[in-house]
Amino acid sequence: MECKCILSVSSLSLSCFLCRTVSQVCVEKSLIFRNNTPHHTEIVTDPRGYESMFCVRLSDSKLNYFQEPQKVKKSDFSVFLAQYGGPSFISPSQDQPSSSAFYRAGDPIQTYFAASSVLSTLRQPVGMGANGLCIDGNPAGFLESKSTSCTRTFTNLSSSCTTDPTLDAASYYRDFTILKVPVNMTDVQLMQVRITPVTQPGAPQMDGNTCHNVVSEVIYEIEFNGTHGIQNVSVQLKVTSVSGNSLQQRFTLQFWSRTPSYTLPRSGNPGYIIGAPLLSLNSGARQQVTILQSQGDGICSQTLRYKVQFGMNVRTSCQLSISQTMEDGNCSYFQEKLYQALQGVSSPQALAIIGSAEPTQTDQWTSIIIRNCSMQAGNCASCCMVPVSLKIQVLWAEVGLQSNPQSQVLGARYWYQCQSLKSLSMTMVPLTTVVAFTDTTEWPEPPRSQPSTYWKLPFDFFFPFKVALNGGISCQGDLAGAFLMSLTFCSILSF
Repeated sequence: MECKCILSVSSLSLSCFLCRTVSQVCVEKSLIFRNNTPHHTEIVTDPRGYESMFCVRLSDSKLNYFQEPQKVKKSDFSVFLAQYGGPSFISPSQDQPSSSAFYRAGDPIQTYFAASSVLSTLRQPVGMGANGLCIDGNPAGFLESKSTSCTRTFTNLSSSCTTDPTLDAASYYRDFTILKVPVNMTDVQLMQVRITPVTQPGAPQMDGNTCHNVVSEVIYEIEFNGTHGIQNVSVQLKVTSVSGNSLQQRFTLQFWSRTPSYTLPRSGNPGYIIGAPLLSLNSGARQQVTILQSQGDGICSQTLRYKVQFGMNVRTSCQLSISQTMEDGNCSYFQEKLYQALQGVSSPQALAIIGSAEPTQTDQWTSIIIRNCSMQAGNCASCCMVPVSLKIQVLWAEVGLQSNPQSQVLGARYWYQCQSLKSLSMTMVPLTTVVAFTDTTEWPEPPRSQPSTYWKLPFDFFFPFKVALNGGISCQGDLAGAFLMSLTFCSILSF
């Protein structure tokens, strides 16, 4: 029964003036902010023309979301079996989104579950609401390096400890793979990238009132190569023990690429700007000088590196985890690992003299003096010397006009401090990097006053007068000559 009514504000009464049989729901118009329902709606007004009621009609089946299921008969069962008999299917009413040939910034990263042949997306949980409760449906965006944190609550910790997959470290890398580029189901087999865990914590276990090996932090490090897509994925998992009814979790995505960028911004024009990245030349490409960086727990990051800033002294230290055990003849293996950790994947060949140096201009680059471990071995031919510290010394100066000086690099040296491999632990090796900038500018002395006038007369200008005044009357010729010179000098002054 639908009734059009008038709401009396003064008497707080509702009087109806028209009724009819219809299936609809009405509420006060003042409660409705926006109408986005697919159903037919109607605004009920009173005789004075004021809108008072908002009504939604539910009886029109054409406008409802409800779809009557199709009946399956024995004769057409084979048709439905061919369409829906697989482990997954797409409804005919749904249009399968066309996949791009490569990921674009912000695109969801696709995952593939081989056991169930299901395509999905990599998730990065976020916190929602005042309490920051975890929402697991947030997709991770390509090239969006960021960290999120959220809180998980437990009504029954003993049950959630062993059944909740978000607490199990294996659920973040096992049973699914990452797809290099967006693909359809037909191409998925050739595009899978397995996730490599840095460590493999055990499954959560309940011990009394405490749940052990619960995931507290997840760090995905994703290597990409332009339009060729994702190349490698590693995950680092940190676990903790929980005895309460809540847990704080943190999720981080970090993207990086081995391919050098040819569009690096300048660090100055022409001279360096204090705080701008220090530029280096490597295999004909301009790169930024980087040093090792800690992940926050004291362990050296395998991918992230600290960018050296011009004019800024810095010191970093961390511990490098090496899994391979010491064996005879693998000294070069440890040397390569430690050199890469200190200097990067490849050693810089030269430093840019100015901030706008071009790779093709050889006069804008200065060579680096390198003192490695082979120079410190001495006479010990059987000793295995490995680097444990790197000191980068950069000499620079202000060049040009005092009114507009330009900062330029004069020279640089990579100085490795090495130790014998036998004196180091084979599991955790402490490494240190120091960067020092030395200003060698020689400023000219400023003038203290206005320069004085210096009159320089001809050599022995007053000699004839000295002879005359000293009474040199040895001969008449000398007197005559002196007198003649005096007259000449007087005639010159008279003009």
